[in-house]
Amino acid sequence: MIEKIIKENCVLATIIKSAFKAEGIVFFTAPELPQQMGYMNRPKGYLINAHRHNHEEIVVKQSCETLIVRKGSVKVFLYDEADNFFAETTIETGDVMLLSGYGHGFEMLEDSELIEIKQGPYSGDQYNLPLNVHSTKSCHG
Repeated sequence: MIEKIIKENCVLATIIKSAFKAEGIVFFTAPELPQQMGYMNRPKGYLINAHRHNHEEIVVKQSCETLIVRKGSVKVFLYDEADNFFAETTIETGDVMLLSGYGHGFEMLEDSELIEIKQGPYSGDQYNLPLNVHSTKSCHG
């Protein structure tokens, strides 16, 4: 199953649930998004010819990040372009989530391990923009 959280034609997040399965290759992101996310299911012996991607200068105006849940359960709070709370969802062991550059916060519902993938270079924590809320939980109630 694929879950997309959308507000006014803006995809805030895309989640590939652990049970998702398809044949071949499927991409879930718009071509213009600075981070692409796809799924590949190929049989034994399938060959992908050696290749590399063109080196080109790319201007990144939107910082996306991908989370892979190795273990646990995490509640995710999502905010719109104006930093208003919009939705919450839960990701669990085996799920993969692409955050499309909008505000977000997390609550670990159990001991959890995540792998986080971001567009580099990393500018440091001082460039994170905290949202004007008292806590992640206070935004939705």
